[in-house]
Amino acid sequence: MYYFGLDWSEGHHNLCILNDAGAALSELEFKHTLEGFEKLDLERRKLGAAPTDCMVAIETAYNVLVDFLLDRDYVIYVIPPQATKGYRNRRHISGAHTDDTDAALLASVMRTDRDSHCRLRPHSALTQQILAQVRLIEILRRTIQRQTNQLRTILFRIYPQAVGLFGKLTTQINLHFLSAYPTAQEALSLSRTAFEDFCLEHGYRRADLISRRYAQLMAPAPAANPAAVQAYRDQVRILAQLLLPQVLQRIEAQARLKKLFPQHPDSFIFDSLPGAGDLLAPALLAKFGDHRDHFTTASSVQALAGTCPVTIQSGRRKFVRFRRSCDKEFRRITQQFAMASLSESGWALAYWRDARPHSKSKSDAYRRLANRWLAIIWKMWQDRKPYDETHHLRQRALRARPRG
Repeated sequence: MYYFGLDWSEGHHNLCILNDAGAALSELEFKHTLEGFEKLDLERRKLGAAPTDCMVAIETAYNVLVDFLLDRDYVIYVIPPQATKGYRNRRHISGAHTDDTDAALLASVMRTDRDSHCRLRPHSALTQQILAQVRLIEILRRTIQRQTNQLRTILFRIYPQAVGLFGKLTTQINLHFLSAYPTAQEALSLSRTAFEDFCLEHGYRRADLISRRYAQLMAPAPAANPAAVQAYRDQVRILAQLLLPQVLQRIEAQARLKKLFPQHPDSFIFDSLPGAGDLLAPALLAKFGDHRDHFTTASSVQALAGTCPVTIQSGRRKFVRFRRSCDKEFRRITQQFAMASLSESGWALAYWRDARPHSKSKSDAYRRLANRWLAIIWKMWQDRKPYDETHHLRQRALRARPRG
């Protein structure tokens, strides 16, 4: 068996290879190019080792180098950077390190502590597509939210009539209107007929609502400073024009996700979760993944998602703290699901209400509920069964029954 430690960066990577006795057989720096990757593979061939006999430690899974190695059947283990730091401190109190020493450290971790880490096994193409769509939707949501907040602030300064004119600020007709009429003065120049034509052109056809919107637009309002209006006019128009394609792209991404999700064999499990909806159900599926032996216990999922706290005990001292080292994306998804489940699940609402007085914040209470949900979802996922609230309530009642 051979142990490869890879310290990676954007431009180059450092490799250290150890044998079973811990002796260094090779140390190499190579570029982040195909030629560089082939140099790594050549080092393996010089040893006469099969790729399946090479245990590789690296600190990231999101790297084309990892794809190269997986494609050639190397055995990959991803070591979290925080764990690497702990191993480093165990060896050197000073914390001093270089790329070469980090590569050697990772190789050593493979040799002595491999059982403490999980082997990297890529999910199916479908699962990866689902996760990519979930991440794209979240990226667009954050960008849309940020730019919408900027636009709303400007509108309250110079053009308050436009805020909520057609409902949410990010509705398509609202953004088209602001692109065409970025100031109150330009909007006030519209005749009733011209306003109706605009609405009809953008699919807004209810005559009573059109009349109400026109009256809202024409209602007397404080006049903004002309200099401020002139200064911010272009920003209103540009922000509206930036937001519109992003809103459309998010709708398209959600439609793609809605088509992909039912194709997954585990979709029925996550689709049965109360309140999960079209986004959180596929998001939870993608984070659980395809390999059930990767999460052998519910606590392993809870730790990865950061919903369970860290308990530290030494002598008579014992305290519990927030878990910072986790998959923060997973934690956000599970907390959002916990919030969504309150309106669909009676026990979840009762649990949250009971936990809230004992929690530091609402977020803490949602996290506690998310932690409970993850244990339930893990069991469903392992047994390949959909959620059944009646069965869950029956099990809770049995556990709560006093033992004779």
